Amino acid sequence: MDSNILLVDDHRDILRLLHSTLDTLKKKEIKIFEAPSGEEALLESGRRKIDLLITDYMLPGMSGVELMHKVRARHPEAKTVFITGMTDKKKRDEMLNAGALAIFDKPVPLADFLDVVERGLGLVQTIFPPEKTGEKTEERHSRLSDLLANFRQDVKAEAVFLLNDRGLVQARTGKLHDSSMEVSLISTLMAIHGASLKVARHNHQENIDSYHVFSGGDHDLLFIPVTPLYALLVAGNGLATEDRILETVGGLLALRTQVEKSLKSMGVTGELKAVSEKERPASSSAPTVVAKRQTDKLANAVPAPEMEALLKTAATQNAKATNADDFWNQAAEEHGKKPANSEVISLEEARKLGIIPDGN
Repeated sequence: MDSNILLVDDHRDILRLLHSTLDTLKKKEIKIFEAPSGEEALLESGRRKIDLLITDYMLPGMSGVELMHKVRARHPEAKTVFITGMTDKKKRDEMLNAGALAIFDKPVPLADFLDVVERGLGLVQTIFPPEKTGEKTEERHSRLSDLLANFRQDVKAEAVFLLNDRGLVQARTGKLHDSSMEVSLISTLMAIHGASLKVARHNHQENIDSYHVFSGGDHDLLFIPVTPLYALLVAGNGLATEDRILETVGGLLALRTQVEKSLKSMGVTGELKAVSEKERPASSSAPTVVAKRQTDKLANAVPAPEMEALLKTAATQNAKATNADDFWNQAAEEHGKKPANSEVISLEEARKLGIIPDGN
């Protein structure tokens, strides 16, 4: 079934950028239409069904929120993504409360943009890969989801995610206040996870025990590793306040233990030592082995004939000179009488050449 996307922006360059970005999905069933104003967008929505409206917040004649309501009056199932240059939190809350699927600041982060479009249209999603079929896989995935859902209910969190080292969501419950930037957020958090892993190895830790707390934004975020390959993210309001932080972290540690057991039952080990050993050949062992091989090769090499002759000559000359002082004394005796200037000759040489008489 075809999915119709309507792009609305009064800047032609932005329309072209968004259109070309959507083209990278290479989905023949996606049809893309453009409009430079709210009025023309309404004309387009009267001609065909709109599945996804992607609009600037500030439009000539009407706001993006007004346009969204008018389009939804004709197409109740239409979803809306806002593009805006404003950072005003009240405006963002207005768009979210109106039912926006996502809000993107300019310049638009294209990876997040594509992820939201795919989710909005029900396509294969960027950070949420399709689940594998199979009774055992579904049972294990259900077990993980139940663990996350129970914890979310206990601590009254908005969302709980289990992430893997590739930045993919393995299991989740709930959603963020604003899901627009999930790809960028998860990617950044997994970079923190990778850095924590390196610090743990430098500190010779057998386990990864690091905790990251971000408070005061749309959500309080708590992020902790489960294994070198997995980490947990919890988002909610008031989770990191002074009177709740210890309770939240305590519950999160208990959840981590349960998730780790569940992952092990699925055959996921991910021990810190194993990862360290795996990476070592590429970093420290390999150069040492190569250097040793080069040294052995040089030690066993047979000199070329020319080199052997030079070595023998040097040995003969060294035998004549008993020490460095003899060498320099001999050189001084042979060359010390010669003038420094090559154009000047001694009196003895001048007499031999007949330039001056012998008696003088």
